[in-house]
This record gives sequence, structure tokens and C-alpha cells, in this order.
Amino acid sequence: MCDTCGCGNPDEHATIHKPNEPKHKHEHHAHQHNHSHKIDVQTDVLAENNLLAERNRGYFDGKEIIALNLVSSPGSGKTTLLEKTMVAIKPNIDIAVIEGDQQTMRDAERIDKTGVPVVQVNTGTGCHLDAHMIQHAIEELDLKNQSILFIENVGNLVCPALFDLGEAMKIVIISVTEGEDKPQKYPHMFDASDICIINKIDLLPYVDFDVEKCKQYALEVNYQLKFFELSAKTGDGLDAWITWLKQQKKS
Repeated sequence: MCDTCGCGNPDEHATIHKPNEPKHKHEHHAHQHNHSHKIDVQTDVLAENNLLAERNRGYFDGKEIIALNLVSSPGSGKTTLLEKTMVAIKPNIDIAVIEGDQQTMRDAERIDKTGVPVVQVNTGTGCHLDAHMIQHAIEELDLKNQSILFIENVGNLVCPALFDLGEAMKIVIISVTEGEDKPQKYPHMFDASDICIINKIDLLPYVDFDVEKCKQYALEVNYQLKFFELSAKTGDGLDAWITWLKQQKKS
């Protein structure tokens, strides 16, 4: 059991596969923790994860890869945003995607249609990706030097905040259908993130959502957050997001 988040040991039953290829499974040994105190178990699990995350980070740094960890609740529009992003930057920047879900290949199949290299990590009972899963996923990808790796985490605003994957940044996505008080309800995720994308702004006329209040709540948690307001569906505001991504390659 992974007592850090109570989801079971997500790495134990994780499967990693590519679209249009036979599924194969990486067998990982369960964490062996016999501590009497839960806090000791949590510290041990996170310490092991953080060590692997630093190895991933070293790999990314060595190849000058920008790894971006996209986190959100289910249904925020992460995959649609990724699809639109892939189409916009693929001609100029080498990119790859790691998709995280408990089950199915659906998101990886959607990304595969854009022509971008992608692998799917199915976490089984796990509610988040961890550094070990990312380590195995990148073994399945031919990551180019100076590329961007997008990691779409499992839809969850709690556990992914705890687990460093070796990414350069966490990007939290919230849709206007969720309520502007999400940063107050899930402060750890917004505190751990560098960018906040407010998605589905095309629905603002039809929902009770105050964009400025949402930003205010988020800044109270993390005053350094940078915001993008956009609609992945209509493309409104997408240019600013794409421009920012291209700037990361120049910095």
C-alpha cells in the first residue's frame, strides 16, 4: 500500500504502452514499508520518489528537454488543450507526450492522431503518476534533444501535488465549470504549480464563474502563479499560451 495518498501502490500495477502496439506490462516491486507510524511511511515513499525524480530531471537537463506536468481534476480539458497545442507547435518544435490514466488508451489514441510520439501509462488503482512510471515511460520514447515533453497526469487535484516527476514545471488547469473556489479547496496543488490555465472561457456566459475572483484565490495560495485564460475548444486565448511555450525554448 502507498500510505502517502491511500490509493494503493500505484506503481505496482502500472502498465505502459504505445498506441497501435501490443500492450506490455512493467512489473514493479511493491514498496516494503514496515514502519509503525504513517508519517514514517509517507516520508519514505516520497524520499524514494524524489530520488528517482532527480534522476529524471538530470536526464531531461542533459538533453535540454523541457518537461511540463499538466495536472487538473477530471474533465478540465487537458487532452483537448494538448491536441490543439500539438498542432500549433509541432512544425517548429520536437514534442512528445506521456498520458496518465487509470485505464484505457483513449487519450493516447487522440494524441497519436496528431502525429506526436506518445505513450500511455495506466495506473490501475493509482490516482497519480510517479517518478518511477515516468522513468519507464521515457524508455519507450525517442526523446529528441531540446524538445518539450508534456506529461498529462491522472485527473486529480490532490495526490499529484505530492509527487515530483522530474518536471521543470507543474501546470494546473481549471475549467470555468468547476467553480472559482478550487484554489481554496485544493491549495497544495496551486501552491505546487507554476502556471494556472483557466480553460473553457467560451462557457463563461452560461456559468456562474468569476475569473478575477478565481485568480485572486489562487494568488493568495501562490503569489507567483502565471495565468492563461483560454478556450481549447474555440482557440480563444490559445495564441498567448503557444507564444509562451515557444519562449521557453529560447530561454
